[in-house]
This record gives sequence, C-alpha cells and structure tokens, in this order.
Amino acid sequence: SACARSNCNRAAVGHLQRQRYGRLYPLLLVSTDGSTVRLRYGEPKRILMMPLDSNTLPEAERKARLRRQFPSKPKAKEEETFEGIDLDTYKKFWKK
Repeated sequence: SACARSNCNRAAVGHLQRQRYGRLYPLLLVSTDGSTVRLRYGEPKRILMMPLDSNTLPEAERKARLRRQFPSKPKAKEEETFEGIDLDTYKKFWKK
C-alpha cells in the first residue's frame, strides 16, 4: 500500500493551490476623465492614475503640460570677484 507521507518527492509532483501574491490591497483607480473606481491590487498603493493621452488635449493645455514637465534651464549665476574686498581685514586669518 502507498504511504501518504509529506516529503520532497510529493512537493515536486504537486503544487500549492494559491495565487502568487495572495494578498490584495484596496486601491483607487482614477481614469483620465476623472472618474474613479475602487478595486483590489497586488501592491500596496492608495491611488493609481491612468496615463493621459496628450493627443486629445487642446494645444494650449498640451504646451502648458510640456512646460511643467520640462522646465527651462536655470540661468547661470555671475561669479564673485575679489575686486571690492579689502584683503587687509582678513590678514589675521592667514598663516605663514
């Protein structure tokens, strides 16, 4: 008669009857038109937003979004010059 002992051979033949990620977390899914749907998701997040199609936006709003996404480069600052500094006031800090 066959023995039903749990060993490594039994684990290799069968598999566990469960999902890969068994725990599902509550999530708020926001679509592009602003509607929301509550569902369960495999990762712990609160809100998941669907990507917005920029082709459906008006031209002004699309340019404004691009400006916010890629801001202009910061202006270069002017370098300090030592022309207006009296070096005799700092003579005490110099070591010979």
